Amino acid sequence: MSYKGFLSHSIVSKEDQGFHDLKNKAAEHYRSTGVPQKIETVLNEMFWQKPDDIYGYLANYFSKLSYTPVISKITTHVYFIIRNEEKVYSEITFQSREVFFNSNQHNQQRLSITTALKWIREHLSPMLQGFNPTDQTNLDKVLSDFFMARYLEYKDSLNREEEDELKNESVSEALTPAPAKEKKGGDKGKKGNSTEKPLPPAETPVPRLLLGEPLYRHIRSVRVPQAQNETHLLALMIIILSCGKNSLGKLNLLEEFILMPSSSQRVREVIGMGLELQCEMRRVLNGSAYKAGGALQVGFKRREQALDLVTEACANLALALGSDLRLAINCEAHGLMDYSRGKYEVISGCHKSPDELLGMYEGLINKYPAITSLIDPFRKEDVDQWERLASVIGQSCLIADAASNLCPRWSEATPPPPGVTGVIIGHHSDMTVSDLIQSIAEQKETMPDTGSGDM
Repeated sequence: MSYKGFLSHSIVSKEDQGFHDLKNKAAEHYRSTGVPQKIETVLNEMFWQKPDDIYGYLANYFSKLSYTPVISKITTHVYFIIRNEEKVYSEITFQSREVFFNSNQHNQQRLSITTALKWIREHLSPMLQGFNPTDQTNLDKVLSDFFMARYLEYKDSLNREEEDELKNESVSEALTPAPAKEKKGGDKGKKGNSTEKPLPPAETPVPRLLLGEPLYRHIRSVRVPQAQNETHLLALMIIILSCGKNSLGKLNLLEEFILMPSSSQRVREVIGMGLELQCEMRRVLNGSAYKAGGALQVGFKRREQALDLVTEACANLALALGSDLRLAINCEAHGLMDYSRGKYEVISGCHKSPDELLGMYEGLINKYPAITSLIDPFRKEDVDQWERLASVIGQSCLIADAASNLCPRWSEATPPPPGVTGVIIGHHSDMTVSDLIQSIAEQKETMPDTGSGDM
């Protein structure tokens, strides 16, 4: 008997009839989209191929049939504060899936965080809607154009401030010539502070998250498409000791000690050596050190104490410091300048001029030949000291991090200080991945040939 005939001879509730109609609509919908046929096809294929990962096989099959995910919206908020460091948490929503990431705003003022949130919520989120997130080049171009417009607005506001200051100074000079001179100097100080406005926000490499590959491999594939299957790894470097400004001791200058093994050593061996070395240093210190971000953090009064500790620990473990193992020191001197004195506060209460600091570095390298690299030994403004240090330290390497001043393509980049033989290139601030690739190419042209491998 048909359903209609059954209805004519039976009493059927509205709920049953509605459920039956809904089933018919669902069946018609799936028939029109071909879902049952596709499911039958993949089940037949799996039966004959018998894959170990059944659900992975199904996921791969249906991922080939799905639409390319496009950006739907971007939402952000500040979610974590530690060591005066605020982080912006961003959530990018696609039509097919979601990717979560956070961007680090190191030592940024609250203004930078507020501006980043405003830009992402009001401008970048609607601007990037409908974009294929794996289209790195076009995404970078849109973001670079946006940053260029904001940068020009920022420069224009500075020019207007300068014009207003000049007008005010001219009026003050005409009315009261003597006090105007003092006011002019005070205004200059205010002007100098206004130029310290930070530039947010960070552009996160979403495509590499979607493609499920490490960032370094994604950048290399964008830079050299034919080298996607090649892997080039630099020698592993481990931060073994931190004793700078954030530690409890008086020593400010030597922020981090980095262990640099020879290229012939395997990664597992290097990690094992680093762990053994840290354990031995803790034993020598009778457990007075504690770990901060993976490295031992110790407070020292003198710069030689840290180097003597590393030397003693290596000797106890029969590690060849200076041949198989070398040291790089991250000085972070740019954060130690006392501008009222014009000197670096290398130890709490002890200030040294750039020339005195130069002599200190020379003495350390002569006493501890295992030091082969210095990172940011001066501010980038101390050009003469960079050049003189490069001429006296022999085979040691000068590396610029904060002093390298890498900028995105829309900003005005400055070359690293003279004597620098290497720079630290990182994906940070408002640089896109395309900007990062361009910076790598430019640095390879300006840096002297040190025989180092490619990225």
